[in-house]
Amino acid sequence: MEPQEYDEIIRTLVHIAAHQETINQDQRTLNERLVAAIERLDTTQARIETLLTHMIRSTENGQDA
Repeated sequence: MEPQEYDEIIRTLVHIAAHQETINQDQRTLNERLVAAIERLDTTQARIETLLTHMIRSTENGQDA
């Protein structure tokens, strides 16, 4: 294999590694956004559960919800 072929392989590998780092960063960003969205959903679910609990208690006590 000629030296220029090695150089071309190395350049290609460096390009692939740089592109992979971009992909990894995009995935980290997406993951952070998904974690934040799930946290908001967990908060919303907890609030709905609390509301339902209060509504059920009110109904069981003979009061209108």
